[in-house]
Amino acid sequence: MFANKKLAILVVLMMIAPIVLAACGPTAVPETVVETKIETVEVERTVIVEGTPQTITEVETVEVEVEKVVTATPEPAPPEGPKTLVVCQGQEPDTMYIYGGSMLAASQIQEAIYDQPIDLNTFSYVPNIIESLPTLDSGATVINNVTVSEGDVVVDNLGNPVELTAEFTGTVRPAGCYTDECAVAYEGGELEMEQMVVTFVLKDGLTWADGEPLKASDSVYAYTLYMDPDTPTPSRYLGEHTASYEATDDKTLVWTGLPGYRDAAYYANIWQPLPEHLWGSMSAADIVAAEESSRTPIGYGAFTSKEWVAGDHFTVVKNPYYYRADEGLPHVDEIVYRFMSEDPNACIAALLAGECDIIDQTCHMDDQSELLIELEAAGQLVPTFVTGTVWEHVDFGINPTAEYAATRPDFFEDTRMRQAIAMCMDRQSVVDELLYGRSVVINSYIPEDHPLYNPDVKVWPYDPEAAKALLEEMGWVDTDGDGIRECSGCNVEGATDGTKLAFKWGSTNADLRVNYMQIMQVNLLDCGIDLTLENITSGEWFADGPEGPLFGCHFDMGSFAWLTGVEPPCDLYLCAQTPSEETGWAGQNDPGFCNEDFDKACNAALQSLPGTAEYEQYHKEAQAIFAEELPGVPMFLRTKLAAYAPNVTGFIMDPTNNSEFWNVENFDIER
Repeated sequence: MFANKKLAILVVLMMIAPIVLAACGPTAVPETVVETKIETVEVERTVIVEGTPQTITEVETVEVEVEKVVTATPEPAPPEGPKTLVVCQGQEPDTMYIYGGSMLAASQIQEAIYDQPIDLNTFSYVPNIIESLPTLDSGATVINNVTVSEGDVVVDNLGNPVELTAEFTGTVRPAGCYTDECAVAYEGGELEMEQMVVTFVLKDGLTWADGEPLKASDSVYAYTLYMDPDTPTPSRYLGEHTASYEATDDKTLVWTGLPGYRDAAYYANIWQPLPEHLWGSMSAADIVAAEESSRTPIGYGAFTSKEWVAGDHFTVVKNPYYYRADEGLPHVDEIVYRFMSEDPNACIAALLAGECDIIDQTCHMDDQSELLIELEAAGQLVPTFVTGTVWEHVDFGINPTAEYAATRPDFFEDTRMRQAIAMCMDRQSVVDELLYGRSVVINSYIPEDHPLYNPDVKVWPYDPEAAKALLEEMGWVDTDGDGIRECSGCNVEGATDGTKLAFKWGSTNADLRVNYMQIMQVNLLDCGIDLTLENITSGEWFADGPEGPLFGCHFDMGSFAWLTGVEPPCDLYLCAQTPSEETGWAGQNDPGFCNEDFDKACNAALQSLPGTAEYEQYHKEAQAIFAEELPGVPMFLRTKLAAYAPNVTGFIMDPTNNSEFWNVENFDIER
């Protein structure tokens, strides 16, 4: 009956929603009354003129009683009960313990229970429960020269914590040294190094939802749990680079880094407080599964836990001790997080039927963009398409493992090949066709609206004719007229004249990747490149090396997404980050890209601090080298997609903050 399945869904949902909403809403009962009132009317009468046969008409004004039947609709009664906001989630969290898991579904609820010490908004840090950011300019952050000697733990030239011993064969950076060139070997005795010290001051009035004051020691307690080996924390990087973390009074925290550690994100080195007065008697292992930490934790945010009904919903209610209560926050009395299936249509139908007010990201509506746009035009809901910090890209296997390199020509060592492939890709068509124009093509590992973006980076537009000319220049020519180029004096290791320009592109079997890879397959064929697509499960694709094709470095081209943030992630492509047997397959530089100038610029940027000219200069230099050398082609920004009812206010999807509930205390619903 319907040629367009999405249109059929739209029509059915639009037919159902008004009926359900009308049935669920309060109905005003008409009231009928009889009113009696005095009205003035004009009355005509005919009289005979005395003494004549004539008559005349006279008009007289009189007052009479008039009864009228009046039907009045009374004002609707104010709604009874609490103001409730309902959120539909595509997944049920695994735990509410902040160190127990990393599901976004859990983070959405945790944002209501806890206020983050610092929010990440629009590529900047925003203080929440601290008085201000502890910057170098404010004096709350200082860099001291300290004396280190044998047996001390410091951070070496590669950024790793090490103990200074006779067995240590690496190098360290003495005070005033910020590049590889001035790093020195430790040969015993004393050495001057730099050490960062950052002071945080908590706001007044912070209180746990049970009425107990929140103290700085609660943050130190959280740090202790974070570092406990029985706590399932996926990474302890910051803790491992910490010399000490102390509460000097009830409001003041002092973080001290290891000597040699210069952290660009130093003003975020504070741990989210946890309630020591409630959990302090339990071991770190017990806390992982305890009811009071994993099921219904007490926080200090706008809301507090009420109940978790497994398989159905999680409810939070207004925290009477919230430190911003005098601002009238939060606006709603309770939030019910309903656990739906990951079927996006079920989430959308629930929103249209009035069964929920917000659909969050976990409903995975990426392939429902067209339907959401149609529903938006019909005034049924408000979708949010926000380009965040997740960027899709395709990496080149420049330096794969020796075993894999022996199986195919060294196609990607020549930078011109990577540049030609970039110009063969119509990335804008992917944005237009698959993302409905709601995203953007990117040219670096940070988006153009990032404050550190280099506007002068080399841009590789879709230009197949220029790409073909570059391939011809390299010696790749279609000599037999079959549409696929062959080596003809290409001077590529492992290739001889007649070798086909053919290789594989691998990734996960996610719909978006399957679809855009198919578009690119056609694009590259137009350039004379024979591309074979291989889409496998995420578990297989992202498996650790040496088994996993991506991080085992045995692939030709490979697609996936990286996450950026406030600091540009140039370290993803450092030579030292290449996974290998020698490094235990650790590292993120899956292309095996190794460029001396890039390493110098990136390492200098990582050793610089925000607010300095060097910090901006080196980050922009690294971007320029990346864009020219192209270890991978940045494709486009992934969109963060949620939707809400038209009567919901205060919902703001931020590009940098992973959760759309970062300001949940400001959410409201108009009745």
